[in-house]
Amino acid sequence: MKFFLDSANIEEIEKALDLGLVDGVTTNPSLLAAESSRWKELASEICSRVDGPVSIEVMETEAEQMILEARKLAELSRNVVVKIPMTLQGVKAVKVLSAENIPTNVTLVFSPLQALLAAKAGAAYVSPFVGRIDDTGQSGMDIVARIINIYENYGFDSRIIVASVRNPAHVLEAAETGADIVTIPYKILLKLADHPMTYQGIQTFEKAWKSARK
Repeated sequence: MKFFLDSANIEEIEKALDLGLVDGVTTNPSLLAAESSRWKELASEICSRVDGPVSIEVMETEAEQMILEARKLAELSRNVVVKIPMTLQGVKAVKVLSAENIPTNVTLVFSPLQALLAAKAGAAYVSPFVGRIDDTGQSGMDIVARIINIYENYGFDSRIIVASVRNPAHVLEAAETGADIVTIPYKILLKLADHPMTYQGIQTFEKAWKSARK
């Protein structure tokens, strides 16, 4: 399983890279805007620091404009993946961009049928939003499991990014379900290593070691 960091904060990205746990980064307009008004410069800097894919989202809503914007975003760096919203206009844009070998990440996916359309259009990545699905009373991970099943049935190459991760349980469930990737906020990434018994064990060993050296 690959871990992407869901962040546009350079300090967070650097810390996560230092841990050796980051395979890519996902951003969105809100994350970029929260960090800098010069979002293109920030996006380029992120791409230069990260070896893996970096998702950057279009702001246009019509296919023709999405395609033009996506081409410009792809010019920022070789590792840019263009995020496209899951609409019929978005699917149309993905089909064109796929033919041009511009990788896309279809975002705001909330159903298996949406994921099916994205894969048929040639999306490199598809991002079901498990946290937001959970908010509706459905199970986000059940949706992911059904998407995995559909993709396996037909041999689609699209990779699944579990997005809208709210807690470590989402990461665990994504791994157990067999999702390709999970994109994780930095604060959630740090929690993955936490367990009270680990710290209790360290304290016990330290106490025993200090006692033995007296």
